[in-house]
Parts: sequence; structure tokens; C-alpha cells
Amino acid sequence: DLVRSVFVFPQESQSAHVQVKAELEQPLNNFTVCLRSFTDLTRPCSLFSYATRNQSNEILLLKTKPGQYEFYVGGKFLDFKVPKSLGESEHVCASWESSTGIVSFWFNGKPWPRKGLQRGYTVGVPASIVLGQDQDSFGEGFDVQQSFVGEISSVFMWDTGITTSEASAAMYDQVGATPLFGWGNFPYEVVGEVYVKP
Repeated sequence: DLVRSVFVFPQESQSAHVQVKAELEQPLNNFTVCLRSFTDLTRPCSLFSYATRNQSNEILLLKTKPGQYEFYVGGKFLDFKVPKSLGESEHVCASWESSTGIVSFWFNGKPWPRKGLQRGYTVGVPASIVLGQDQDSFGEGFDVQQSFVGEISSVFMWDTGITTSEASAAMYDQVGATPLFGWGNFPYEVVGEVYVKP
């Protein structure tokens, strides 16, 4: 249980990351990822990377610069422009459904205009899921220039979409539907210099 804790990534690294030890059994036709991050980096940094053997950017949530996120499904991406917030943590949720390709994005609990990506696609398994680095191959291939420096917390993933009220609740680690994994019961392994702090 990591509620009221954060992962601290203290410096640029080509290796330091958190490996999420979730065993996903079924390919995904719908999913949602939520997390909170706190950084003063102005270069691109990877928050959440889900790679399969066939596709290193199966799911990727990248903060490209202050005020902009990129969200990948199956190697293709959309970008979302958000307000720049210096000195404050940012909470984002990104949700995707295969049947329509519709991507929903929430920033600090507020919904952004929906867009479309990869209609009819299926996100594969097995997956290597990593926080704080961008995988260029399954479980490896990290680039120091995309490494995350700062704090990540409140990480959740569902195999369903969520509502705006659920996105708001996730900001406070409160969830209705049972996630595939979540901050209250988070299976992880730290690799390299990453610390769990209150």
C-alpha cells in the first residue's frame, strides 16, 4: 500500500525505474491510466511505458514539455496541451476504447476535448510496464534524455473507461471500479536509484 507515499527519481539516469509487477492476462480493448507527477524538467520525460515484444510504445504517457503531454496507443500518438503549472504536481488520466478509438484525457480532474486514435486496435500482452523511463524494447532500451526526474505517485490502471467523477476521485486515491493495479495495492520492484518517500 503506497497511499500517502511517492516514488522519488532524484536524478537523470539511463537505468533507474520502477517495474510494475502486474501480470495482465488478457489483451486490452479498453483501458485507463491515471497518475500524479511533480517535476521541473522542461525536456521530454516518460511517466508510464507499457511495452510488448512487438510494440515498444504499446501504451506511453510522455510529458514532452511544460504544458504538453503525448499519449501513445500502438505506436501512434495524440498530444494534449494543458496549463503550465510551476511548483505544483499534475494529475492526469488517459482513457482509450478500441471500438471507437476515442481517447479521453483529464488534467487535474477536468476533462479535455476527446480525440480519436487507433480505432479497432488491440493492446497486446504480455507487457513490461515501467515508470520513469521510455522503453525502446521490451523492458529495456532506456534513453537518459527521456528519463524522469521528480516524483510520481497515485498510479492506477483499469481495463475499462472511467467517468469524470472517477477521474476526480482518482486524484485522491479513491477508486470505485477495481483496477488492474493501483496505489492502494501496488505490485512493484525498484531498479536503480528510486526511493519511496512519504
